[in-house]
Amino acid sequence: MTTAPPHALARTYPSLRAAWIPLAALCLAFFVEMVDNTLLSIALPTIGRDLGSGTTALQWVTGAYSLTFGGLLLTAGSMADRFGRRRVLLIGLAVFGSLSLCVVLVTTAGQLIALRAALGIAAAAMAPITNSLVFRLFDDKALRMRAMTVMIVVGMSGFVLGPLLGGTALAHVRWEWLLVVNAPIAVIACLGVRLGVPADRREDLTGDALDLPGAAFSVAAIGLACYALTSGVEHGWLSTVTLVSVAGAVAAAVAFVRHERRSKAPMLDLRLFSDGTVRGAAVAQIGTSIAMAGVMFGLILHFQYAYGWSPVRAGLANLPIIVTMLAATPLSEWLGRRFGHRVACLVGAACLAGSLAGLSWAVGQGYAAIAGCMVLMTVGLRTVMTICAVALVDAMPENRTSMGAALNDTAQEVGTSAGTAVVGTLIAALVTTQLPAGTWSSGLVESFFHGERIAYALLAVVVGLIATGGALSLTDSRTVDEHAGEEAG
Repeated sequence: MTTAPPHALARTYPSLRAAWIPLAALCLAFFVEMVDNTLLSIALPTIGRDLGSGTTALQWVTGAYSLTFGGLLLTAGSMADRFGRRRVLLIGLAVFGSLSLCVVLVTTAGQLIALRAALGIAAAAMAPITNSLVFRLFDDKALRMRAMTVMIVVGMSGFVLGPLLGGTALAHVRWEWLLVVNAPIAVIACLGVRLGVPADRREDLTGDALDLPGAAFSVAAIGLACYALTSGVEHGWLSTVTLVSVAGAVAAAVAFVRHERRSKAPMLDLRLFSDGTVRGAAVAQIGTSIAMAGVMFGLILHFQYAYGWSPVRAGLANLPIIVTMLAATPLSEWLGRRFGHRVACLVGAACLAGSLAGLSWAVGQGYAAIAGCMVLMTVGLRTVMTICAVALVDAMPENRTSMGAALNDTAQEVGTSAGTAVVGTLIAALVTTQLPAGTWSSGLVESFFHGERIAYALLAVVVGLIATGGALSLTDSRTVDEHAGEEAG
């Protein structure tokens, strides 16, 4: 009993400034795993020329990363809750940095695809744990919210800035350096985690055995679902490969649910979803990611093809998202404190739906109108993503916080795949399956705008319903007090 108080003080910080070393390290780890989602997209033409790759191979250069990343998030979170969060994160960082150096040995597209898939596995071991650990650095609710805000801003900045950073770097170095740079970043992050993040305590972890069948079923279900969305865009929604993927995903999901209900030590205790906070936060996160990915995918095409902008200029055009992520912090925090999570997320959902509806009009009105909609969308993103991330992790048992963060990240990955698939499919169906390079004719530009209008109008309805439905399941409390919230006060 006499050692409890100092032990508790040793593992938490009184302010963000006091925690700057571990917070910076965790943000750096989160940034590099998010930027890798989009960093190589701008370099695909160069990679294709260097490696003699076709279009399909180039699609898998980016798709292999997101497929393994999304499929293994729940498994990685489960392992972290059993074997130690800091330990698994340090292993993930070491593997991620080491694998990134292997790009200098790549000579074929197949080797690069395999390397990207391996990097996705390592990133999956990092993503849920960075969010879980930053949440556990503080006891104070306000500090937890601010720290999660910093993490989300940094992560989304990496996702948005990937093409800009990649395009700028390609003007000076070979494309391989876009991956090589991950190695020193991983080393710095490792040092920060070892210096500032306390070692795992046995009482904070679960002693249950790792649920290997559950892990296999979850990887199959999520991986096949993400692949089905990608395949639908590439091969068609009624193609054999797409239909088989959908059937496999459904079968694996059913098997996962049946196994988890019967298991004495399930990887994901499905009873947690009886908690409105867990259920609602996960659903709302899917909505935000559908909006984010759909808009990012559509506007990258819009700026570079319809406007004819360079990759660097197209990347700079997304800066309103970054600026608003920072500027909206006081507003979203005030909404949460003043009205509680439910109302704050409903406001965020309204901003998301309104901005998407606005984009369906703004695409034909010039950049200023688009930028205004991007600002409104980001206010909604910023509010819903931060509140739901905090609420979801805080509603989990103390020895399942990594699983809560993994569930949060998995919901976002599913939403990202869905948003990209919706916009990509509609543009392919309404405009053209082959977007020609060079100057577009006025007829093709107008056809593209028409496709965008329909895509964003549909997204406005889908995202509005999903995000609102999730928000309604949250509580009215200004702090999450269903589970672990009270003990942190």
